[in-house]
Order: sequence, then C-alpha cells, then structure tokens
Amino acid sequence: MAMAMASSLSVLLLLCLAASSSAQLSPRFYATSCPRALAIIRRGVAAAVRSERRMGASLLRLHFHDCFVQGCDASVLLSDTASFTGEQGAAPNAGSIRGMNVIDNIKAQVEAVCTQTVSCADILAVAARDSVVTLGGPSWTVPLGRRDSTTASLSLANSDLPPPSFDVANLTANFAAKGLSVTDMVALSGAHTIGQSQCRFFRSRLYNETNIGTAFATSLKANCPRPTGSGDSSLAPLDTTTPNAFDNAYYRNLMSQKGLLHSDQVLINDGRTAGLVRTYSSGSAQFNRDFRAAMVRMGNISPLTGTQGQVRLSCSRVN
Repeated sequence: MAMAMASSLSVLLLLCLAASSSAQLSPRFYATSCPRALAIIRRGVAAAVRSERRMGASLLRLHFHDCFVQGCDASVLLSDTASFTGEQGAAPNAGSIRGMNVIDNIKAQVEAVCTQTVSCADILAVAARDSVVTLGGPSWTVPLGRRDSTTASLSLANSDLPPPSFDVANLTANFAAKGLSVTDMVALSGAHTIGQSQCRFFRSRLYNETNIGTAFATSLKANCPRPTGSGDSSLAPLDTTTPNAFDNAYYRNLMSQKGLLHSDQVLINDGRTAGLVRTYSSGSAQFNRDFRAAMVRMGNISPLTGTQGQVRLSCSRVN
C-alpha cells in the first residue's frame, strides 16, 4: 500500500510539474530582467504605424500566422537559408506576409539594452497588442515568457492557416484544433477591420458569389479582373468603411454584404455565427471584450517556456 501511495504521489508530482511548466507565462516576466522592453516595443510599433498605417494590420496578422503554426514561437520569422526552408514561402504567406523588418528593428533596440533576454515570440505578441491600440482598438495584458523555436514548418503553415475559401464548419474546426471557441473565431475575424487583401484571395468571391453588394462588387472589379494572373496582387481594404481604424465596422459591413473574403461573409450567413455578428455590429463593447480575451487565448497556443527553445539574438535565424 505504501508503494502504491508513493507511486500515486510521484504521478501527482509529475502532473503538478507539467502544469507549472505550461503556466509560466506572466505579464511581469521581464519586470526585473528587462523593464524597458515593453516601452521599446510600444515606441517601435507606434513609429512603424505612423509611417504606414497598414503596418498595424500586418503585425497583427504576423502574430496570428505565428501562433497557428506549431504555437506562438516566432517560427514564422525564420528566413530560408541554403539548408533550411521556413514558413514564409507557404501559400498563405508567400508575397503577402509583412512586418518582419519592423520586428527585426524592435529586436535590435531591445538587444541593445537587454542582451538575449526578450524573445522574438514575446515581441510579436506585444507588437500585435500595441498595433491594435495604436489604431484605436482595445488594450489587454499580454502574458510573457515565451521562448523562440529552433525549427519552422512549411507543411504546417500550408495546412494549419485557414484559407479565405473556408466556410463556418471549416473555420470552426480549424480554430477548435487550436483550442479556440466559435466566439474566439468570430471575434478574431474582427481583426479584418484593419488591413488589406490581395485580389487573388477574393477574386473567386467577387465573380462567383451572389451574397455580395452590387455596388461593392463593381467598385472592386476595376482593380481585380476576372482572369487569373491579372491584377493578382492588387489590394483592397478588408473594411471598406474605416480601413485604418480598429472598430466594429467590419461586422456592419457583413450585414450589408460587404465582406471582402468568402470566409468573412459566411459568418453572417450561418446560424452558428450570425448572432455574434449582429451583436458585434450593434456596438463595440462586447466585441472589444471578446477580442481581448481571444487574443490572450491565441497567444497561449503551445508556447515554448522554461528551457525549451531559445531566445534568438536575431529573429530571422536560430542562434
């Protein structure tokens, strides 16, 4: 019996250790080791967004594309080399992912005051929050303590990032695989209240779908011709109303059949998500609350902590 009790205690200890290792993220992680880090990131983001408003959306998207591929570990920032293929050439990223230079610049400034202390993964998470705030959106407390991966996965980037062709069932399953709820999915989709998309991502909706406002579609066709390969990289705002302000106009646009992507417009046409769209479209308060909570949960997807991974000296390559 004593042996059985000892065995049970050992199992309990292992479970406690596992739980503690997955709960190491803390908003005050750098309070002593690099107290100036958050201010440096905030200033770097503000300067980048002042220079180009679109960069706020790009940095937010960069964090999302990082977290959905092997967790929030800055794997998306790793550049290809002669012997290494990263995630930036994956179909959802190639020719569209942006902001790596901004993160590199911020990282260099942080390294100047705190050598090899603040991870690129944490800089990404904080930069996403600061981008939203800079564009007039809500703030939230970012748990910190992530470490950087030494690997990246082109195949997972191709399979785990939801394409604009997804319907609600596909989106729900995709987010659920990352531990995120339907509410999280609809709230995080609201990130499309800022930023732009390339013609190649919305051409099919523009020419093949009927649940799109006539005037809205006409205004887009001039810069996004029907033939594939013609105007593929032409840009259009994801939120045609207030493209550079983080607000709830994205959801009001869906109510008026002005969702740019198929994966946007389906949210109002499916009973599982339409109620949330209507709620968010009627006012910003609930959207802001749910978005903040969803961003924290997304930022907690499979982080490397403790002695896992490393703190990269340069975000684009492993040490």
